[in-house]
Amino acid sequence: MEFESKCIHSGELDDQNNAHIPPIYSTSTFKFNSVDEGVKAFLGENDNYIYSRWDNPTVNATAKKIAELEAFDLKDENGNLLQLHGKMFSSGMGAISTLLFSLLKNGDKILTHGTIYGGSAELMDKILPKSGITRKNLELKDLNLVEENIKNDSSIKLLYFETPANPTIDCYDIEGLCSIAKKYNIKIVIDNTFCSPYLQQPFKYGVDFSIHSTTKYLNGHGTAIGGVVIGKDIEFMKNEFQTTFKLIGASLSPFDAWLVFNGINTLSLRMEKHSTNAFTIAEFLEKHPKVSKVNYLGLNSNPQHELAKKQMKLFGGMISFELTNGFDAGVKLMDNIKFCTLAASLGTLDTLILHPASMSHLGVDKAILEEHGITDSLIRLSVGIENVKDIIEDLDQALNSS
Repeated sequence: MEFESKCIHSGELDDQNNAHIPPIYSTSTFKFNSVDEGVKAFLGENDNYIYSRWDNPTVNATAKKIAELEAFDLKDENGNLLQLHGKMFSSGMGAISTLLFSLLKNGDKILTHGTIYGGSAELMDKILPKSGITRKNLELKDLNLVEENIKNDSSIKLLYFETPANPTIDCYDIEGLCSIAKKYNIKIVIDNTFCSPYLQQPFKYGVDFSIHSTTKYLNGHGTAIGGVVIGKDIEFMKNEFQTTFKLIGASLSPFDAWLVFNGINTLSLRMEKHSTNAFTIAEFLEKHPKVSKVNYLGLNSNPQHELAKKQMKLFGGMISFELTNGFDAGVKLMDNIKFCTLAASLGTLDTLILHPASMSHLGVDKAILEEHGITDSLIRLSVGIENVKDIIEDLDQALNSS
């Protein structure tokens, strides 16, 4: 099947009642026909479900669908179709924290960049250090610098990055970073939320894990909080990672999984429209006198345009831009928005706008933000699928009012 068809037909459940749409298995536990069957289930010797915190048919179907999309048309090192395994979580942060705790221990270090999502940054700065796990921020666009740091610091055990990054829309060379990490036996985790598997398939370039906040483009409608981890080490995912997953307990509800499952059906259609709208808006913003800089990988003027063309199918629906008059202009712009929605999320059908300095990244150290280009005047825009003229008209009036 082609990708668009897999969005609809992958991850289907073998339902005994032949339901057309996969049903919601809203049950906390599952019964056994005998003690022996229960013993074998707990020992992992059969495929019986036990408890929905561990596994649930609706949740697993959704994880399988996402894993199949991430693996679409890819081969493993032996030339076989790539097999991936996914686990769903109650949030993207649940997915990130569970994966990091399953991979790292006291004394380990994460190599990352300073422009990651504010929640991820706070996790690495405020929670993980209590377990002796720290992060090192680096300019990951400089591959020589990356290799030098990994080579000279044996405590670096994980390379973690977003591309495009939140909220600066920086693009990182997935293949180049994976090549270096593999050389030194470093695990690679990518947050692929901004792209979805439709726009970018990181496993093509050698990552070990891909993370999504399924709240965003995969659900697409702003109706369900969720997260997913996709991994290619099946044994690790089904054993060590599964144990961490069960004990941390950040499992997704069957209803929210069902909403994500059905949202994915229209993923390809939505991502096309998000991308075409965003490109038109980026061109508009680039010419506006109240805008000093536009971060959108689809613009020929973007220094990372060619790299993005190599590893992305389209350039996505995320834009950030800087205003000429600083923090106050950002606040005024937010207060003057009428058509777009002022909200701290992304990937929904409607256009969402936020001011990172006063919203999503408020809890991150200001010195780190400024060092990595998250300025007081930076605005993040998640472009929706409305008529692009309505979006531009609203941005124009709000910009002129600020």
